[in-house]
Amino acid sequence: MLVNGCDCSIVIKTAHKEMDIPYSDETLREAVSFLQEEASIEGDGVCRGIRKSGGVTGCVVTPLTIGTAPLLLYLAMGAAGNPIFVSETRNLYRHCLSLMPLEDTEHFDLIQDRSSISNEQFSMSNERKLYERCRVTCFELRVMRDEAIKLKLDFTSERPPVLYPYTDRFEREAGERFMGDCVTYRINGQEYKNVYGFTLVTKKQGGTKTELWIKRALQQGDDIPEIIDDFSLTAQLLKDKYEYRYFGSFRITIRRLVLVTDETEVNASGAVIGPLRYHVTGPIFTEVFTSGDEVIA
Repeated sequence: MLVNGCDCSIVIKTAHKEMDIPYSDETLREAVSFLQEEASIEGDGVCRGIRKSGGVTGCVVTPLTIGTAPLLLYLAMGAAGNPIFVSETRNLYRHCLSLMPLEDTEHFDLIQDRSSISNEQFSMSNERKLYERCRVTCFELRVMRDEAIKLKLDFTSERPPVLYPYTDRFEREAGERFMGDCVTYRINGQEYKNVYGFTLVTKKQGGTKTELWIKRALQQGDDIPEIIDDFSLTAQLLKDKYEYRYFGSFRITIRRLVLVTDETEVNASGAVIGPLRYHVTGPIFTEVFTSGDEVIA
């Protein structure tokens, strides 16, 4: 379901904060099943169905901004340690996140706001819905040159949506977005300039299963190796805009990748950009830098 317009909003609620997140598209829906009552054998009878709520399912696709990246990456990764002060800075802390199975991830609530509020009468023409105790079951981190870095969160909840009757206005998030052309890639300690982007896909149902699709331009010389011991991505905003070192950046480190298949289509007249599909067998870590030691969730 594609949603557009300035009157639409998605708000994430955790135990410590409420945050509006910008998004490119989303689909939030109630998971519904039917209990079917069959007709009796004798006589004509009737077939009837009873509607049964199965909770909530859906996804949200959102660009990462300097304000939302810590919280969204925490919800995707699933575990965070205590913030660590960065030396030689005034008020900068590093948050270390690690990928954990579904059972260990944090619950959160979502508020779906498609309301049109009149400033004169302060009345709502549409209803808001609250989705309680959601959990991330799958996420995709999408990075491509000349595009905003986006995170897709698939979630589920066993509770049906309820009305959210409050008319308070949420502060809209309009922070600076991370872009795919401000990213550096290092593979086994060497920086690769021919990487155009990547997609990290993690499913957290019955354990954690992760794949990495690396999109690279074919070039002369050594290509990306089939076995990668250490892959790191560093995304940052404008270097000279921020006072503190590392502020406005995050880093993802992936260990022990094994090539599954090369999906490159070589029948092309121009430059060839082909994806490599890797299976991740090692851990995944994320470092996010924020100003202040507040709890990000």
